[in-house]
Amino acid sequence: MGLLTLLRNLKKDEKELRILMLGLDNSGKTTALKQLAGEDVSQITPTQGFNIKSVQQAGFKLNVWDIGGQKHIRPYWKNYYQNTDCVIYMVDSADKRRTDEAAEELMSLLEEEELKSVAVLVFANKQDLLGAMSAAEVMKELELTSLKDRWVHVQACSAKTGSGLEDGLTELMRAQRGER
Repeated sequence: MGLLTLLRNLKKDEKELRILMLGLDNSGKTTALKQLAGEDVSQITPTQGFNIKSVQQAGFKLNVWDIGGQKHIRPYWKNYYQNTDCVIYMVDSADKRRTDEAAEELMSLLEEEELKSVAVLVFANKQDLLGAMSAAEVMKELELTSLKDRWVHVQACSAKTGSGLEDGLTELMRAQRGER
């Protein structure tokens, strides 16, 4: 068996997932993605289009599409729904003024036909800031407690420090393996 065959066989054991990382502008999507990829997070600029990164996690290759969250970009999110395995929805848990807007956008996503069966990980980001809502508060504010038709997990995190990001992805990977 040659090296190329061995490498191909190793790749077969690794499952690939297409993940959309969505959320309002300034919620921390790009910072989280860069943190997960082990990149410098000290200089982040608003995403005008999208970023794509592949991240390894628990035997999965995660192809993460970080799509800008500015109001004028959100109508284009639907162009990325096809073949999506999971959605990561980022919420700025310290910005209570925009909670209703974040909830509306998330509910709109959850109603999309192409996303009906996908698992949803909500990151309650910016836990490093004073006054940030807890994961339980974010879950309540986003009205996620009543959802019964899909896997949803809310994870407290700080994209800036990296705290909670791995924990959230671990839960998502467990759900993908059917270990709910």
